[in-house]
Amino acid sequence: MTQHPKNDHSALSQIGVRAAVPPVTRLLITLNLLVFVVMLWGGAGFWHSPNNVQLTWGANFAPATADGQWWRLGSAMFLHFGALHLGMNMLALWDGGKLVERMFGPARFLGIYVVSGIAGNLLSLVIQGNEAVSGGASGAIFGIYGALLIYVWYARHQMQQLEFRWLFWGALAFSALTIAMGFIIPGIDNSAHIGGFLTGIVFAVLCLPATAARHLYLQHWRVISGASWLLGIAIMLSHLPEPKYRWHEELAIRKQVQKFTLIDQQTNRKWNAIMLEGREGSVSFDDMATQIDEEVANTYEESFEKLSSLPDDPNLPSAALLEQAKAYALKRSEDSKAAADKLRNIPFTPGRPAQ
Repeated sequence: MTQHPKNDHSALSQIGVRAAVPPVTRLLITLNLLVFVVMLWGGAGFWHSPNNVQLTWGANFAPATADGQWWRLGSAMFLHFGALHLGMNMLALWDGGKLVERMFGPARFLGIYVVSGIAGNLLSLVIQGNEAVSGGASGAIFGIYGALLIYVWYARHQMQQLEFRWLFWGALAFSALTIAMGFIIPGIDNSAHIGGFLTGIVFAVLCLPATAARHLYLQHWRVISGASWLLGIAIMLSHLPEPKYRWHEELAIRKQVQKFTLIDQQTNRKWNAIMLEGREGSVSFDDMATQIDEEVANTYEESFEKLSSLPDDPNLPSAALLEQAKAYALKRSEDSKAAADKLRNIPFTPGRPAQ
């Protein structure tokens, strides 16, 4: 950046490209890195994380977010789908954040970052809520680049021409090219980028510090931009997608099927123990039949009833698994009862212990 004379007291003269990364930018980068490391210990992949892992940690997805878990609009900002995704976002955050935080100050910078990220995730929810699991800091990062453009534009008369061109057109080119790539390359959540970028522009107009806010019509633009943003938020909230299924129902099925798997293993061990006692002749057929009814058949019947009480929605990802578990539990219950009845009908044979 071109150096200003020592008697230039504008805010831009305090922004040094080579200066140390300011505290909030450093904190945000650290938080993103920390979440990534913790997720690695929680089953995430280094180069790519499956959607199920991302959903567990708070990714944005209509069946979960619109099911009452609105906190995902915020938590998704700190989740990344692999080291490359994280690295590119943190490089952009480092590059833009160290400038924008000094332009607006730590509190305003943090507000722009957080609100831009949430608004970007909200637009992503509206545009592709049922179609994709999304996460990443890019919506918030695009917000700070939008804020950078606004600050530099309003402060352009305080800057040397070369400095203005380098900051303004460089940031604009980066934003435009990245958004354009999002329309070409699949898997990029461009709606979050656009939502975050526009929100960063609006909040930069609203939060411009006095050193850069010397403009005759700024107050008018603040009213117009703020009202337009609120209208946009209202439109998005009124067009939230209807979730194609409810995440809490999906979790209930997964939990109950997992529980049934453990019950099935335990019940199989009980069955084998009963059969072993029968072969050894230590119990009568009637005793065997009673144990099978009480410890095997009844257990499978209870499991079938619990599985049957779960939501019956074919759109649920685990719907087929639930049907398989129900059919299996019912068959094992019926087969166990049939085996018990068959044992009761076996004639008493001398030499075997009587009931």
